[in-house]
Amino acid sequence: GGGATGRNYEMMLIGRPELDEAGLQGLMDKITGLITGNAGSIDKVDPWKKKSLAYEINDLREGYYTLVHFKGEPKTAEELNRVLKITDEVVRFLIVRPEE
Repeated sequence: GGGATGRNYEMMLIGRPELDEAGLQGLMDKITGLITGNAGSIDKVDPWKKKSLAYEINDLREGYYTLVHFKGEPKTAEELNRVLKITDEVVRFLIVRPEE
């Protein structure tokens, strides 16, 4: 590739099942702020969808799933990892680099 657009990333994220609309919106604002504040840009965000978990995580059986497609630098993903690990509303998240 070329230019300063950054690499493509995808993040799968599960939010806590008891979050209401305002809580989910606040969590998404935090996520998008972390990306854009750390040399990244948002390509596409899937709407939150409540689903059953494949297996129990921290005594939870369901959660809100979303998929965030973004561009960024390695530091963008590092900062997301650092902050989301200690964010109570987040049950689980995974950042991957799809094949380009």
